[in-house]
Amino acid sequence: MRRLLLPLVILLLAPGFACAAADRSPAGVPWAEAVSATTAVTAGAAAPVTRAGAGSLTGPDPYWTLDGNGGTNAIRYNILVGYDFAERRLRGRTVIAMKARQDLTSFSLDLLLPATAVRIDGRAVRFTRPNQHELRVLPGRTIPAGTVFRVDVAYQGQPGRVAYAGERNWLANRYEVVTMNQPHMAPWWFPSNDHPSDKALFDIRVTVPRGKRVVSNGTYVRRTVSGRRATTHWRMSDPMATYLAFFAAGDFVLESGRTRQGIRYHNAVSERLPSGVRLDALRTLRRTAGITDWLQAWLGPYPFTSTGGVVTSLDVGFALENQTRPTYGAWIYPSVIVHEIAHQWFGNSVSVSTWRDIWINEGFATFAEVAYDARHGGQSVASWLRSQYGAQCSYPDDGFWRLDLRDPGAAQIFATAVYDRGAMVLAALHNRLGETWLRSTLRAWAVARHDGNATVAQFEAFADARTDEDLSGFFDAWLGGGVPEPTADNGLDRAC
Repeated sequence: MRRLLLPLVILLLAPGFACAAADRSPAGVPWAEAVSATTAVTAGAAAPVTRAGAGSLTGPDPYWTLDGNGGTNAIRYNILVGYDFAERRLRGRTVIAMKARQDLTSFSLDLLLPATAVRIDGRAVRFTRPNQHELRVLPGRTIPAGTVFRVDVAYQGQPGRVAYAGERNWLANRYEVVTMNQPHMAPWWFPSNDHPSDKALFDIRVTVPRGKRVVSNGTYVRRTVSGRRATTHWRMSDPMATYLAFFAAGDFVLESGRTRQGIRYHNAVSERLPSGVRLDALRTLRRTAGITDWLQAWLGPYPFTSTGGVVTSLDVGFALENQTRPTYGAWIYPSVIVHEIAHQWFGNSVSVSTWRDIWINEGFATFAEVAYDARHGGQSVASWLRSQYGAQCSYPDDGFWRLDLRDPGAAQIFATAVYDRGAMVLAALHNRLGETWLRSTLRAWAVARHDGNATVAQFEAFADARTDEDLSGFFDAWLGGGVPEPTADNGLDRAC
């Protein structure tokens, strides 16, 4: 995520009683087609098996304990949603291939909209709502540990009327909708284990009036027109965290092609923008192809099958690194593209283990901006670090220095220090150990943690293992809070 910088009546079935799911999807197409990919799933690496019982309502994150759930791992999501722009109502049906991590008598999913039916492997089952965020599924018979099963949830509601953790994240008007936010977005439009530690594959189908266009993650599969409505299918064939799944639907100018290095791209700009603004946004968005190629040369192979982006006409004060297809406001500028595309390596392919590890997302993507600028006529990395340190070092009591980047707290995961001081850490490593060492370390880190998760501590250990020097004092000085002393060991060459 990069925040804008300048210039830089619902019918709800009684809980516990599920009706049989319809045989046709919200798109009006046979559901068998929509879930066919889910039937041929392969379970991932075996997860630790715990004792039999109910899967926990809580997940692994200390900041938002309801994010994610215990007892299951998601393997693949097959999402089918239909959206009514006038009523701002979403109807959905999602089939999730899951693996039981324990003998399960019940399990939970994260969903804010009312559920109307739940099935497990085609059999209708009961469900309850312990709270607004959780959907508790009661299979009626124990699901043995290690079993791969399908849970099929039908639901509907108005996402703009629901909130979680103080957030109202639905972004839409009468003409356009974009599902973009962080750290939470999925529960507003599909049920999930909503935490980055539980990645999965995705098929996303969105049905809207035929005059609208839909953009989502990954590879474009097909668009099927049926009467006045059309269903567009996108597929993400690499593991993806739930908050990175998205769709944008509205009146968009679409462009597709390949970068010079052969990476497929899909770009979209809202036709609801004034013509001059739209053309400027499109010209800027087109730079994504070259930026992706440059980052690939710097960081190693691009981790996914496609790139691109979406510029919305909706009033949004941040950009977001949706996997393969970031979203931007009309204010899009080149540096923010660098930031969001860098996230494809750091944040999307290598994802946080918990949200306290946000530095390895945002600090790394911000440093990519610095490195890109240095290679394209801007300040050198050393000069940038010198100017940043000089501007901030006289204010030791400021939150910029006091924040613990190893554990910033839920309210501070998007603090300026996470981004800018976070980038300064890598710039200081660049100064201490050299550009070649840092570049090779970032490339090796991206390979070692590809399609996985990581912690701040793991990066510290990884970097330390790649040099004969002891970096523990360096990381304590830069990450732990406080102004680092202006020493060569801290990558600094000038006193405050």
